[in-house]
Amino acid sequence: MIYIKPETKRVNDWKDDSIYVLTDFDRTITKGSSNTSWSIISKSSMVPKEYVEERQKLYDYYRPIELNESMPYEERNRLMSEWWNKHISLFVKYKMSEEVINNAAKDFRVMSFRDGAKEMLKSFYERGIPVIIISAGIGNFIKEFLVENDSYYSNIFIVSNFIKFEDGIAVGVQDNVTHSLNKNEVALTDDIKGLLKNRKNVILLGDSLSDIRMVSKENKDNALKIGFLEEYVEENMKYFLKEYDIVCTDNTTFYELWEKIPVLKRKNSCKK
Repeated sequence: MIYIKPETKRVNDWKDDSIYVLTDFDRTITKGSSNTSWSIISKSSMVPKEYVEERQKLYDYYRPIELNESMPYEERNRLMSEWWNKHISLFVKYKMSEEVINNAAKDFRVMSFRDGAKEMLKSFYERGIPVIIISAGIGNFIKEFLVENDSYYSNIFIVSNFIKFEDGIAVGVQDNVTHSLNKNEVALTDDIKGLLKNRKNVILLGDSLSDIRMVSKENKDNALKIGFLEEYVEENMKYFLKEYDIVCTDNTTFYELWEKIPVLKRKNSCKK
């Protein structure tokens, strides 16, 4: 099901050279039924069962908090930081290998593109539209997944948790931790900022209310905000409808979306 606010179709007049994309990855670019980049690691035969057990305990405790939109943001933000740091510590504790992540990214049984996402990414590339993936997942995995699917284009930039390895073994995370609620705190590099300087229209794709924060307040009025709501639909629908211009449920495909919002996939509208 796709819910669209009446004024939303104005975005189809946007020119390609005025647009950039901010998008989540897990269950946004990938199917709502897909595993996340974190959970796929636990399914590998190369990780110890102790890691899987500890990881599951963290998930069972923190995941309901992550989805509880009625809890104050500040408290949830603190707890999500706590969760992500504890999980990364497990990578170090159990000496997670780089090979595990690379192999997991090739397992298309547990993660796959949301239908139409691959074609949409190609369209953005051909139209010269920058795509910034801001993900609370594992950056190494996301990059490898895109490479394996022939979709790692030069217009794509990944801002995520890149696990740092020494001699092929995890020793921590590069830079700051990006979790599901702090994407508003993520600093884009000067190179990325330079690409976006003269682009005032934003297409935002996310699967949580916190993903709205990827768009700065000054750009919010020039944003097309598309939200994928796959869990606790009845409980969270009113919150999503308040924040997003378009709300998609039941594993909506990008094929369905761009029939209604052609700006997501169309021929280049700018003169070369």
